Amino acid sequence: MNSKFLDLLAQRYDCEEKVVTEIINLEAILNLPKGTEHFVSDLHGEYQAFQHVLRNGSGKVKEKITDIFKDTLSEKEINEFATLVYYPEEKLQLIKNNFSNVQDLNQWYKEYIDHMIKLISYASSKYTRSKLRKALPNQFVYIVEELLYKTDEFTNKKQYYSKIIQQVISLGQADKLITGLAYTTQRLVVDHLHVVGDIYDRGPEPDKIMDTLINYHSVDIQWGNHDVLWLGAFAGSKVCLANIIRICARYDNLDIIEDVYGINLRPLLNLAEKYYSDNKAFRPKRHSDKQFSEHEKLQITKIHQAIAMIQFKLEIPIIKRRPSFNMSHRLLLENVDFDKNEITIHGKTYPLENTCFTTVNRELPEQLTEEEEQVIEKLLFSVQHSEKLARHMNFLMKKGSLYLKYNGNLLIHGCIPLDENGNMEKMMIENRRYEGRELFDIFERHLRHSFSHPEEKDDLSTDMIWYLWTGEYSSLFGKREMTTFERYFIKDKSTHKERKNPYYYLREQEEICRKILMDFDLNPEQGRIINGHTPVKEIDGEDPIKANGKMIVIDGGFSKAYQSTTGIAGYTLLYNSYGMQIVAHKQFNSKEEVLLNGTDVLSVKRLVDEELERKKVLETNVGVELLQEVSILNSLREYRYIK
Repeated sequence: MNSKFLDLLAQRYDCEEKVVTEIINLEAILNLPKGTEHFVSDLHGEYQAFQHVLRNGSGKVKEKITDIFKDTLSEKEINEFATLVYYPEEKLQLIKNNFSNVQDLNQWYKEYIDHMIKLISYASSKYTRSKLRKALPNQFVYIVEELLYKTDEFTNKKQYYSKIIQQVISLGQADKLITGLAYTTQRLVVDHLHVVGDIYDRGPEPDKIMDTLINYHSVDIQWGNHDVLWLGAFAGSKVCLANIIRICARYDNLDIIEDVYGINLRPLLNLAEKYYSDNKAFRPKRHSDKQFSEHEKLQITKIHQAIAMIQFKLEIPIIKRRPSFNMSHRLLLENVDFDKNEITIHGKTYPLENTCFTTVNRELPEQLTEEEEQVIEKLLFSVQHSEKLARHMNFLMKKGSLYLKYNGNLLIHGCIPLDENGNMEKMMIENRRYEGRELFDIFERHLRHSFSHPEEKDDLSTDMIWYLWTGEYSSLFGKREMTTFERYFIKDKSTHKERKNPYYYLREQEEICRKILMDFDLNPEQGRIINGHTPVKEIDGEDPIKANGKMIVIDGGFSKAYQSTTGIAGYTLLYNSYGMQIVAHKQFNSKEEVLLNGTDVLSVKRLVDEELERKKVLETNVGVELLQEVSILNSLREYRYIK
């Protein structure tokens, strides 16, 4: 090993005892049970529902409370306690309002501080003291450690421990202590969070989800197609930018663009007001919890049309300069007969309705008007100079990837493009064919290059991000073509259908899943594929556990737009040292309902499998890193301290 590196390391471990102590510590940690992994997917801006699932650990918090207190607390009291852990600030306020005198409240404080300490002790039982200390509220570390590790067999310290709690209460710190312990519990219950794609679009608060993830103790992200669209816009893709604004207009979420990220939409509105009028195909989807005036609805409808037409125009030059994308059949504006108001697609002619082609040059459909060009340039400048968006996109890049191999499992958002026979489909990129894992790698390489070089416009890497959103062989899209144009302008619904890649029915076969796992150098006997992207229609009897447990699909519909077809409000997955559990969630109505009624949104937990032997840290990705550290420390010991 490089002697200069070891010399530098020796500055930290300046005696043999320090090296040996750290080796002992790391070797011991390797034999602890693995931490609990929590998998979520397709959040689509549904911040409140995501927050609740995060706070309750998909039921793990309540499960631990029940384990400890099932013989001493009633079901109602357990529900109340669980709610206190989920939402401590709000629940404390409600509880205090129920007490008429200070003595009763102080007695409640004593009981529930004691309950919290027992819960923390139980939830932290598989962690080192060092790891627990990092999770404790900073201002109360000393106090909590004294209460956690109290030894009172001879009653010498009984009054000491009693006085600690008494002083916490009398000095007005009980609320802060309980709140801190609640958040510590949430952190201890879940060791690591996986977000298997699609944080953005459809729902109203993706920015709040991003802020939560930035502050989360341990997280990774597998990019979804909607996330990549936002990354593409920030990287300089005008067509990706047009798409995100169009989707925000469609779902009445333009305030994300303007109010949250500070992107000025006034130039786009001025353009829309000048050229477009009401159009039923472009009216925003209604929110059950959101009201807007007819004037606001009309403005959004006009903006929706203006940005959609800019998008359709911007797609054409990409398709023409990238023949390897094989998308010439999507040059739809060039196939419009403007005199007859009809279009020919795949050799068949259809009448058009709800058209808004005011700004289209019939001779050169791809040409933006001077006003449109100015608008998209101003929008792109605003996007790339938004401080908040930059922070969110940089975090998405830092913590994200197209796929992740973690603890023997493969995490992907979309699909592995396959043909009907189960062979991996090949895509030609720069005179070389890519498939399977190599296709993922080349996609990610181009995405990272484009993000790192936002000054490069219309290059292959930037075009490739758009292809990830809409291309036939994209690992994120997974369909033969995206029929956005048809859905707006053609009544015949047969043209709206988007044929899925064969992956989506072949993944039911165990043999196919094993083949995919081997392509990613994973053990097909023990590994699984964790998948998002396509909502599982539980209402129709679809099973999220497929291929004899080798495939687990966890998109059950966090997005309210999907819940009428899925019948539930999302799946999550838990993987601890004992095995895997998939959790189905009922629709989350409001935090207030949980606080007042103590109701939760879990419907059922299903065991995916049970480990024959409890998994240890040694068998995880973290274990691999710790073994590498042990090896380095042993090298340091031999180099500096063993003569």
